[in-house]
Amino acid sequence: MRQLISAIQSVIAAFFGVQSEHKRDADFKQHSPTNIIIIAIILFIFFVTAIYGVVTWVLST
Repeated sequence: MRQLISAIQSVIAAFFGVQSEHKRDADFKQHSPTNIIIIAIILFIFFVTAIYGVVTWVLST
């Protein structure tokens, strides 16, 4: 569970561009690239869905 949370934190940091080179290297040594990619896709879909929901809500009011 701790590795999952660490991987999610790494993906979120990478989305915002605030991850250091040292942390990125450590993450790819600790986590599987496949897991990072899957988490990134899921978080991206969640982000796009949330933006769509907010825009739809704002335009409907």
